[in-house]
Amino acid sequence: MVSRSYSNLLDLALGESPTFGRERIRFSRVATVTGALSELDDDNSNSAGSEAPSSLSQERMIIVGNQLPLKSHRRETTGELYFTWDEDSLLYQLKDGIAEDVEVIYVGSLKEEIDPKEQDDVAQTLLDTFKCVPAFIPADLFSKFYHGFCKQHLWPLFHYMLPLSPDLGGRFDRLLWQAYVSVNKIFADKVMEVISPEDDFVWVHDYHLMVLPTFLRKRFHRVKLGFFLHSPFPSSEIYRTLPIREDLLRALLNSDLIGFHTFDYARHFLSCCSRMLGLSYQSKRGYICLEYYGRTVSIKILPVGIHKGQLESVLDLPETVSRVEELRDQFRGQTVMLGVDDMDIFKGISLKLLAMEQLLLQHPEVHGKVVLVQIANPARGRGKDVQEVRSETYATVKKINESFGREGYSPVVLIDSPLQFYERIAYYVIAECCLVTAVRDGMNLIPYEYIVSRQGNAKLDEKLGTDSSAGKSSMLVLSEFIGCSPSLSGAIRVNPWNIDAVAEAMDSALAVPDAEKQLRHEKHYRYVSTHDVAYWAKSFIQDLERACRDHVRRRCWGIGFGLGFRVIALDPSFRKLSIEHIVSAYKRTKYRAILLDYDGTVVSATSISKTPCEDTIDILNVLCQDPRNVVFLVSGKDKNTLGDWFSGCANLGIAAEHGYFLRTKEGAGWETCLTVSEFDWKQTAEPVMRLYMETTDGSTIETKESCLTWNYQCADPDFGSCQAKELLDHLESVLTNEPVSVKSGPHIVEVKPQGLNKGIVAERLLETMRERGILPDFVLCIGDDRSDEEMFGVIADAREGLLLSPVAEVFACTVGQKPSRAKYYLEDTSEILRMLQGLANASERAVRQLLAT
Repeated sequence: MVSRSYSNLLDLALGESPTFGRERIRFSRVATVTGALSELDDDNSNSAGSEAPSSLSQERMIIVGNQLPLKSHRRETTGELYFTWDEDSLLYQLKDGIAEDVEVIYVGSLKEEIDPKEQDDVAQTLLDTFKCVPAFIPADLFSKFYHGFCKQHLWPLFHYMLPLSPDLGGRFDRLLWQAYVSVNKIFADKVMEVISPEDDFVWVHDYHLMVLPTFLRKRFHRVKLGFFLHSPFPSSEIYRTLPIREDLLRALLNSDLIGFHTFDYARHFLSCCSRMLGLSYQSKRGYICLEYYGRTVSIKILPVGIHKGQLESVLDLPETVSRVEELRDQFRGQTVMLGVDDMDIFKGISLKLLAMEQLLLQHPEVHGKVVLVQIANPARGRGKDVQEVRSETYATVKKINESFGREGYSPVVLIDSPLQFYERIAYYVIAECCLVTAVRDGMNLIPYEYIVSRQGNAKLDEKLGTDSSAGKSSMLVLSEFIGCSPSLSGAIRVNPWNIDAVAEAMDSALAVPDAEKQLRHEKHYRYVSTHDVAYWAKSFIQDLERACRDHVRRRCWGIGFGLGFRVIALDPSFRKLSIEHIVSAYKRTKYRAILLDYDGTVVSATSISKTPCEDTIDILNVLCQDPRNVVFLVSGKDKNTLGDWFSGCANLGIAAEHGYFLRTKEGAGWETCLTVSEFDWKQTAEPVMRLYMETTDGSTIETKESCLTWNYQCADPDFGSCQAKELLDHLESVLTNEPVSVKSGPHIVEVKPQGLNKGIVAERLLETMRERGILPDFVLCIGDDRSDEEMFGVIADAREGLLLSPVAEVFACTVGQKPSRAKYYLEDTSEILRMLQGLANASERAVRQLLAT
């Protein structure tokens, strides 16, 4: 069956208006919103048919961006509106990396405001001609969304500008945030109109649409969704100042793949997830990923490239060649250094100009020989800061030219009028050095364009009279704070705030020998040629396909409200333990084995006091007094502590230190489950742990008879995690020849004898019962972390080992919804105690009935 949203689009493409029942379906031209939508608004989020499979098998890619890759025009004669592809748009260029048999659909807004009367016709035309679905945003809402929240809040913050005063980025405005959410919801509705959720991939672009993944995941739990952030992602110290910080993080984590230009940006994102959501990442065969409620969210690190073919075609245009000749004549006898930047506060234009002034002051010999051509593109935002940058730039240029210029020579040439692309290419061709001194920039592809332009072609070589067989050359001076800097290792990297250092770098670039320039250029050109936009898109899509491979076999359901919504994805056999079901099984059975973890199971892991409460003691006593039960508490704590805490439970079996010590009841002696001849390894391990404890504030060492544990739960999460990895390697190195295992767990690194785990307790208990002629027909095993998985494994295999009755009811249960070897889960400690209370009540009723008879 074709999904309804997709069939609507097909019918509309054919000029038909389909109907379903009595409802007439039309292609929505604009969301019926006049103000801001609540982030909780999603009437269709729980639709039972939201994931109906489609019979359409053709793979499609839905690309979603703030703006469609289109240009709008008006015919001079008739005033008729028409559109063409914007070949400079990244969204258009990335099609080169998508297989030809994949249909590409674009969803986005238009740069030009469309009269409501024309919107239906425009939408139909764009769909038919370009496979574009426009989102028509009311002007006032778009202004709040784009010029308000995006440009006043997100963009400055992501570029490390804190709103310390109203003039610096602007304080957080919840009305603008609501507008941002509303526009993202409108985009989500447009995607829903065209998506076939079982077949299509969705690729969302940039910070304008960061909450869009939540709306899509809420409607289609298995949607194949990728997100790429084209701006920097700030460090956690900056990001955590954002009032809606968790909302944005959780929204991004509703994607299957999240892409960043550099490792620094990805590292900052992962650090924010760790500090604010408590999520840790891991690397699996070279892929970085986060486990988020059973879903694996992959992280992609790959800088975007340019469309080399398009640029080379512009280089070949007659007007480009002509313009290059004009510029060569204009700057004959002079060395041109070039800057191309938007007129905004983060591009560092004024810092570049000050460096040029310093170069002229310190090196009088370059007067009349070196020219800085600064192309200033119009700013994308608007506001007071743009006006200040423009005024400062004009004033600095004027000052430099008055101080160092003379007739026929201006050391700085400022071009602030819009240039055609071929004109900019011509400036690249004649420039000996390209300068990018941005104080913060997500990527910046200007150096890539410069490198390809400097490679030139045969036509340019002929016109310029250069030897085409000779090596080409180029020089780059790049800020270390831009995304492309790590990729261009032959560039001279600078701190743009250090004016003297930038001036010296400019002088060094001019003095580099030609042979060295050629080597650097060849290295850069080779990289830019192989890592173009098609390579970037193809690589991202391949990783997106890999990240979505397991969607079909996962059982998914949604939890949470508003932007806190997330999807639980678990094995189909994993389900919540029904208290009624287990109590019913408990009543039917005669020989029961019950194994309980302590921390995080019987008592909350977040509780400061770990001492069991009276209610817990009472429940355990009732269970232990039932002659049909064998109850064991299995914990990592030491035997003395557990013995004191549960001294009132006469028949409770206790396994301490993960099963090293064991006693069957109060008053019985402690036995060891594992034969360990010596613990000399502690003399080696403890000093190493103590070193890391002293250098990691908040960490502690827990010394037990059988093991040593370094705990960093109260330390800084990033530093603690880093230290834990170092400690793990250090201990493994010094204990290589010792009969111990070194393991890491949640906030711990532990050294214990080989073979020691909670699984041996479960195995010993079942074997002891069998030796007594008892095969349990009821087994309950509950735990909350990785150390309990060994118990779950033993319980799962016990039936095959003839340790259980053939008709045994087995309940392996973990705490919380997460991947586990257990088949059941309960949400938290309170639910576990409620379930145990239900079993205790059943035992009490059985005893009363027995006494009554």
